Amino acid sequence: MITLFNIWHYLVLGIVLVIFIIGLISAFKQPKKKLVFPMLVSVSLISLLAAVFSILVVDKYTKNVKLYKMENKRLLSIEKVIYTGIVKNEGKYPIGEVTFEIKLVNKGHATGNVKAGSFFSPSGFADFFSGADVLYKPQSITKEFVVAKNLGPGEAKSFRVYFDYPPYFRSVAHFATVKGH
Repeated sequence: MITLFNIWHYLVLGIVLVIFIIGLISAFKQPKKKLVFPMLVSVSLISLLAAVFSILVVDKYTKNVKLYKMENKRLLSIEKVIYTGIVKNEGKYPIGEVTFEIKLVNKGHATGNVKAGSFFSPSGFADFFSGADVLYKPQSITKEFVVAKNLGPGEAKSFRVYFDYPPYFRSVAHFATVKGH
């Protein structure tokens, strides 16, 4: 994941750094020398978690990407589906990487005929011991693609992605999302 830092990233990381330095100073001024090491570890972990969390939050609120003119075409001869569209940076800051995620859900789920086990996706641990089921056909497929890099503010870019389409899918529901990092 590539993320471009903007002024908000540096501001939040600066605040976390100040909190870290204050924690270090208070740890070394501790009169009980037994507590210095646990305090250093605690301050370091809390600062690290705060830094990671703050970067994710700032990314979420400063990097706005929208999807326009999404179309899909199914190529029956090679059993692939092609998605085309335009992604646009609606925010005021550059975006390092735009990912397009598409989820295909087979018939039944789109029409409201959902069964309890339809969305269960096995981990494969049981298949390791018993052997994989050859007849297993997943009813939902999720694919993720990087469709743009270094997208400036207000800039738009067209994309085209394609992947294998399961031949047993009928009347498919499409759920598309884009994310900027």
